[in-house]
Amino acid sequence: MITSLLIANRGEIACRVIETARAMGLRAIAVYSEADAGARHVEMADEAHLLGPAPAAESYLRMDRILDVARVSRADAIHPGYGFLSENAEFADACAEAGVVFVGPPADAIRAMGLKDTAKALMEKAGVPVVPGYHGDNQDAAYLAGEADQIGYPVLIKAVAGGGGKGMRRVDDADDFDKALQSARREAKAAFGDDRVLIEKFVASPRHIEVQVFADAHGNVVHLFERDCSVQRRHQKVVEEAPAPGMPDDMRAAMGHAACEAARAIGYRGAGTVEFIADASDGLRSDRFYFMEMNTRLQVEHPVTEMITGQDLVDWQLRVAGGEPLPLKQDDIGINGHAFEVRLYAEDPAKSFFPSTGRLAAFRLPPESNAVRVDAGVRKGDEISIYYDPMIAKLITWGDTRDDARRQMDAALRQVEVAGVRTNTSFLRQVIGHDVFAAGAMDTGFIDEHLDALVPAVAGAPDEVLLLGAIAVAQSRLAASQTGSASDPYSPWNDVSGWRLSGTAEETIILIEGEESRELCVRYTQDGIETSWSGRAASAAAAVDGAGRVHALIDGHGIAAGVVHASNAITVMREGESWTFALPDPLDVTGDDAAASGGVTAPMTGKITQVWVKAGDSVSRGAPLIALEAMKMEHTLSAPGDLKVSDVLAAVGDQVEGGAALVVFEDPAS
Repeated sequence: MITSLLIANRGEIACRVIETARAMGLRAIAVYSEADAGARHVEMADEAHLLGPAPAAESYLRMDRILDVARVSRADAIHPGYGFLSENAEFADACAEAGVVFVGPPADAIRAMGLKDTAKALMEKAGVPVVPGYHGDNQDAAYLAGEADQIGYPVLIKAVAGGGGKGMRRVDDADDFDKALQSARREAKAAFGDDRVLIEKFVASPRHIEVQVFADAHGNVVHLFERDCSVQRRHQKVVEEAPAPGMPDDMRAAMGHAACEAARAIGYRGAGTVEFIADASDGLRSDRFYFMEMNTRLQVEHPVTEMITGQDLVDWQLRVAGGEPLPLKQDDIGINGHAFEVRLYAEDPAKSFFPSTGRLAAFRLPPESNAVRVDAGVRKGDEISIYYDPMIAKLITWGDTRDDARRQMDAALRQVEVAGVRTNTSFLRQVIGHDVFAAGAMDTGFIDEHLDALVPAVAGAPDEVLLLGAIAVAQSRLAASQTGSASDPYSPWNDVSGWRLSGTAEETIILIEGEESRELCVRYTQDGIETSWSGRAASAAAAVDGAGRVHALIDGHGIAAGVVHASNAITVMREGESWTFALPDPLDVTGDDAAASGGVTAPMTGKITQVWVKAGDSVSRGAPLIALEAMKMEHTLSAPGDLKVSDVLAAVGDQVEGGAALVVFEDPAS
């Protein structure tokens, strides 16, 4: 019987597991890196132990240190969460040798499914349909290119080990195969320590549909229906839902049966996800789905299954790990309503989705209810660092119908307020609101196909946001001007209204957005604030509450927004979007513009993995220049135009800081 549980992970999944452990009366033990010393999961646990420095290789991936903590803390079991050591067969073996229960499948099952080529061979033997492709041992580049030719383009290059879209590249033409292969191998080697790949046919109109399975030590295997994970970017899931839209009953039954057979074939135990690719060119059909891989762990998107089945999958994991039979039989599990999950990332969609780092100056998510669930591992004031995945929270919504759940999600996203890092909140709203998504007609190419609509050109802040920003600055200055004593509330020095001995006060507030300055004239009157800008005028009565939100009645129309006011900037957060305005410093007269010189800089701290150019090269717009590995992904930096390279300031293996100059171009005018 499990009485104490060590969670060998961090972030929202560690918090999620701790919540269930507590509900079951278990003692929760956390581990953390130096970067996570003040993290939410550390605070939630009954006790917490330091593993080591911030890099995962020196902390969350150190099996020896985690097992030392298990021994010292007298943990009965270890829950690995997802990522890190969750699908590491050696770790499962080490837990068994140490006499600690590993909350996951047997090591042999992890090994069987951990290598995609071996897994596909096993599935073919078990009668589970697989995607046509090459899964052999020959890793010679020329041989692989020949296999791709035989399969027929487009093809997918996929890392044999691991998952999460890392080490995966789509190739549409033979001329691009070698470059894509090299990139996939580098990323796979960095992520999994294994650069072997397989080649698969890229399925037309592909839908990514996965089935949640559970097995116990008593021979019972069930499925908890499917999830549709087709909305992806770079093979990373962005939006998940359950059940899959348009799924016929016969296909649901066939996929569920195939998933259970896959689990039985490898003697599975615990929670697992069998992932299929479905050819939806003629709609979903029971004879057109193929096995891709099996994730031998709990999935990031497990909450949507919980929402439609009413089951706690972590509770199931812990009961099965403790030797109990599955809580329910197949006929006792049903689907109730529809659920969505979106992944809230610290990234900037307008800048090719590059991860964003910084401190969370504001972090407000919608309140939870029967229809809205929030899984987060961070709080206001936490640092989003370069060392870990940039996902900061998950929003999950439920409704009686798909459209009900979708409307709930849009409403939840409108309430998100984050400052200090850029997020994909607005992008997610565009996805949820898109006509194709609303109709349930999306496939895995949805984001790429509709990218211009989902990430529209950056526009200036709307008028109401400018007004709210100016009002927040004005209110802040009014509050700062209060110099009287609280003991004399009738002192004129305590009056922060617009009254002045010589008349109504007036000033110009400058908000700088990018390269554009916006000037708003503010007059402090006895009744509130009057503003004018660009020939327009508005009167406002406003107040900033204790939660840092500005409430304004502008010409009779009430609006509100979150604000974060620093000494040299103000951020306004409204309807799931945020705008940051610089405030001019009157003492800064240098006028230097660091961006004036032409070149490419590092968008964030990372490691240089590839350099394609040298001084003197001429490059075309969009040509790859440098590959940067950061936050577990490889990012390609491209030429911003048709230019000539003057200098290259970085080499393969260099660790560079965000903002560092990497490539310098000659002035086209010279």
